Amino acid sequence: MVRRRQNDTYCSIIKDSLRPAVKTTSWLLKIMIPISLSVCLLQYYGVIAWCAQWLNPLFCHIGLPGASSIAFLTGATVTTYAALAVMMTMELTLRQATIIAIMVLICHALPLECTVVKKVGSRPIRMGLLRIAGALLAAMYQNLVLPEMSEPFSALSLSDSDTSIWQVLQGWLMSSLKLSAMIFAIIYALMFIQRLMERYGLMQKLVRPLSPIMVLFGLPPSAAYLWLVGNVLGISYGSAVMIQLEEEGKISLEEADEVNYHLIMNHSMLEDTLVFATAGVSAIWILTTRLLFALILVWSRKVLKTIFK
Repeated sequence: MVRRRQNDTYCSIIKDSLRPAVKTTSWLLKIMIPISLSVCLLQYYGVIAWCAQWLNPLFCHIGLPGASSIAFLTGATVTTYAALAVMMTMELTLRQATIIAIMVLICHALPLECTVVKKVGSRPIRMGLLRIAGALLAAMYQNLVLPEMSEPFSALSLSDSDTSIWQVLQGWLMSSLKLSAMIFAIIYALMFIQRLMERYGLMQKLVRPLSPIMVLFGLPPSAAYLWLVGNVLGISYGSAVMIQLEEEGKISLEEADEVNYHLIMNHSMLEDTLVFATAGVSAIWILTTRLLFALILVWSRKVLKTIFK
């Protein structure tokens, strides 16, 4: 009887996860596909190469070709998925893709997420500027410490002058189909995990052992639940939980603001890491770099507040 009840629970979670996963994937693909196709065509006809020559002097200092700025700007204004779709149309080494991935993961969806953090007590312009600065500094750091990784990031090549437009479109289509399947699989898995944790109350159970770690992160122990929410659900989805906790008086605006300084550098660790790790970027470099810059930002802010108090 108990086993049957558990099986019914899992079946229910599987079904409940399907619809939102399909809806979210469809929404993302509506954004990604047109952007990806546009970049693919612009690259084929040499427009991106022309733009890149103006950006090369800046991006060469962080080990990137000027054309990669298109991927970064796409991620900064839209989503990580859209940035990855653009990256898949470019000729990049794994080292270059790793640097861009870190930049995008620290600085993505700024219009949306800066609006969200404003609702939970943080200053949106300050948060946006910190994320842009953090992305550039993290890129410089990675350019210094990353080993040589000359393996190609994407199998799609557009540089051959003999390649016809139809071959380019065929390559883009196959790459987009693979990326779409990967996105759906990741989102569905995340939806399932989220609902499973909610069903068994795992979020609350994980809070207590995380409280001492918050001290290491420079955050109040009471911020453990907010930190966990931000790293499981991300800033956009997690903000709904933060707003609810604020309305119930369980957290203060100051506590939410403190957590946001960590989360703007390091949030949605599961989803963001899975997205790029599945595409070939090292999860270790993603996690350690984002955590390092979150620690630097939070502790620097605490030191400055102490000095100028």
